[in-house]
Amino acid sequence: MSQIVDFANSLFNPLIQLGAAPLMMIVLTVMALIFKVKLSKALEGGIKLAIALTAIGAVIGILTSQFQDALNAFVTSTGINLSITDVGWAPLATITWGSPYTLYFLMVMVIVNIVMLGINKTDTLDVDIFDIWHLAFVGLFAMFCGANLFIATALVVFIGVMKIINSDLMHPTFSYILDRTPETNPMTTTHMNYMMNPIVMVFDKIFDKVFPWVDKYDFDAATLNKKIGFWGSKFAIGIYLGIFVGLLAHQSPKEIFMLSFTAGFCLELFSLIGTWFIAAVEPLSQGITNFANSKLEGRRLNIGLDWPFIAGRAEMWAAANVLAPIMLLEALVLPGNKLLPLGGIIAMGVTPALLVVTRGKIIRMIIIGAIELPLFLWAGTLTAPFVTETAKLVGAFPAGIDSTTLISHTTMEGPIEKMLGYLVGNASQGDIKFVIYALLALAAYTLIFMWYAHEMKKRNQIYQEQAKQK
Repeated sequence: MSQIVDFANSLFNPLIQLGAAPLMMIVLTVMALIFKVKLSKALEGGIKLAIALTAIGAVIGILTSQFQDALNAFVTSTGINLSITDVGWAPLATITWGSPYTLYFLMVMVIVNIVMLGINKTDTLDVDIFDIWHLAFVGLFAMFCGANLFIATALVVFIGVMKIINSDLMHPTFSYILDRTPETNPMTTTHMNYMMNPIVMVFDKIFDKVFPWVDKYDFDAATLNKKIGFWGSKFAIGIYLGIFVGLLAHQSPKEIFMLSFTAGFCLELFSLIGTWFIAAVEPLSQGITNFANSKLEGRRLNIGLDWPFIAGRAEMWAAANVLAPIMLLEALVLPGNKLLPLGGIIAMGVTPALLVVTRGKIIRMIIIGAIELPLFLWAGTLTAPFVTETAKLVGAFPAGIDSTTLISHTTMEGPIEKMLGYLVGNASQGDIKFVIYALLALAAYTLIFMWYAHEMKKRNQIYQEQAKQK
């Protein structure tokens, strides 16, 4: 097994060291060339994707830093003191990629994806290899808790197969969200964000059965914009949210204005950058279409990208910013939580799944998001010792933080999967209590995903029937 790990590192490490944007530029370009796209077009698509990823990261950085300052002020004014520091996602990605086993897990999942394509168990070609770190984190955490590499690999493959299946299930909904037909939208994603979909759907179905009247008071940015123009635009939504958070933080009028204007331009830029992702994958999409027509008897393949290609939907950012102060308040009173929300306060690990399942119903997104936030806080607290120890081992412990402080992330994707890693790792030590807990948790995880898949297939059938009527 050690030889396999060494081989995976020698194969992928030079690419990973380039960073996410250059890596995805190379991956997309090479994939397009494999599907016989002209070099200039393939490279053009790769460069556009790199620019889109860089731009979305920059805008997220601006938005997060601005709102984090306001929420830090709120923390200071209230005297909140929780012992684990939320450092955000970037240090955790660095920590995870610092492990040699991450590249091994990447190689395993590349093989799994190819096999699933070959035996027609998926239509998704996953090119977002950088975000394998979310799944690798689960395997590494299971090993930290006592699992050997074989068991950790089995867990990673188990969850990874479900992620790929989920990408196929979500593809029609992404087409709906992007206002495109499935035939003209090749984009989907295997991102860990969306493994919260089954939990979100449970609550969404409760709304359908018990609280359908809530939707009467709902709105989406596009509808509101048509009715009242600018005052329903992404610019205006950003201003409303900036005022709300700024007042909560007791900021000065000048600071509130800056927060509002920053949120307004960030929401608008997200919409613009989202179109760049569409343009970036067009060459590969056309190449895959041509290949499918000539070699696969017309079989259509989807492209698994990072989640930000849907970043243009203002509902996602509106919900994220409303959930930020809610998460702060929950962190104060939640039993078992030791994590202070700071770096992950803009809840991008939470809202993409809410958008997909509710299809942009903001009131549902906010209420369901508030219900599920404790899972993220508990998972962040649970993984803090592992994150802290690993960060020190790989030399990625953030500067400026006391070495005795535990670090973690409040809204890291896959909280349920982190808990599975904990249970499976401890069960590997032979503790009968953890063995029972792990088996029950894995069974429940599988059953709820099967139910979710059934519901998504029914939704997708409705999409198909609606398309025939047009």
